[in-house]
Amino acid sequence: MSERHQEFLSLLKSNGEAVETVLATLLSADVQPGEIARPARLLAAMRHGVLNGGKRLRPFLVIEAAALFDGVERETAVRIGAALECIHCYSLVHDDLPAMDDDDLRRGQPTVHIAFDEAAAILAGDSLLTLAFDIVASPETRLPDATKTALVLALSRAAGIGGMAGGQALDLDAEKTAPDEAGIVTLQAMKTGALLRFACEAGAIIADASPADRATLRRYGETVGLAFQIADDLLDLTADAATLGKATGKDAERGKATLVARRGQAWAEDRLQALVKEAEALLAPFSHRAGILVETAHFIANRRN
Repeated sequence: MSERHQEFLSLLKSNGEAVETVLATLLSADVQPGEIARPARLLAAMRHGVLNGGKRLRPFLVIEAAALFDGVERETAVRIGAALECIHCYSLVHDDLPAMDDDDLRRGQPTVHIAFDEAAAILAGDSLLTLAFDIVASPETRLPDATKTALVLALSRAAGIGGMAGGQALDLDAEKTAPDEAGIVTLQAMKTGALLRFACEAGAIIADASPADRATLRRYGETVGLAFQIADDLLDLTADAATLGKATGKDAERGKATLVARRGQAWAEDRLQALVKEAEALLAPFSHRAGILVETAHFIANRRN
C-alpha cells in the first residue's frame, strides 16, 4: 500500500468520524430554538438511517475539496458535509421503501421501514431533507450569508427535480421502458452523480474560489460521479450481499438497463481507468495539494463495497 493511499484511508476515517460526531449532535434529543419538540420514535428512525457506519464519501469530498484553498475552517466544511450526508441518507431511506426499490438491507442492517415502519421511514426522510438546509442556514455554520445562499441553491438543484429526485423518477420509469444509452447516462448523472458533483463544487463555494476553480471541481465531481456509478453497477454484478452490505443483482432482477450490462465487464474496467486519468488531468493545476482527491478517484473506481 502506497504512502498516499495510507494517508487517504486515514483521512477518510478521521473525516468520517468528525462528520459522525456532528450528525450525532444534530440528531440529539435537544430541542433547538424555534422547535417545539422532537418525537422520540421519529428521532430514532432518523438516527437509524444516518448513524449506521457509512463511508461518508460525500462529506469527505466536501472537506477535501475545501482544503485545496487557504482560509477555510475545517469545522465549517464538516458541517456542510453533514448537511449533504443528511440529503444522501434521506434519499436512501426513501429509495429503500416498497414503493421505490423495495430493499430490506442497507449498510448491513435492516432498512428504516423494516426496523420501524413505512410511515416512520417517510417522515424520517422528510425530516433529514429539511435538516440539511437547517444546517446550512444555522448560525453555527460560520459562512457569509451570500455563501450560504449559493450553497442552498446548488444543493437544491443537485437534490431536486433536475438532480437526484428526478433521477430516481427516471430510474422507476426505466423499469417499464428501458432507456437508450444516452438516457442511462442522464439518469445516472442525476440520481447518483448530482450529489457527488455538488460535494466537490461545495468545497469551492465554501472557499469563495474563482469561477474557474469552481468549474474545475464541478467537472471533477461529475467525473468521479460517473466512475462511482459504473463501479456500483459492476459490484451489483460481481459482489455478494455480505461484502456489499445490501442486496445484489437487483438491476438485472428488475430488468434495469445499465452501461455495464450493455457494454460488459471489460468495458467497465477500462472506462473506470479512463475516468481516473481524466480526474487526474482536471486536478493537475492544483499540483500536490490535490493528491488526496487524486487518490479518491482511484478509490472510487477500484472500490469493493
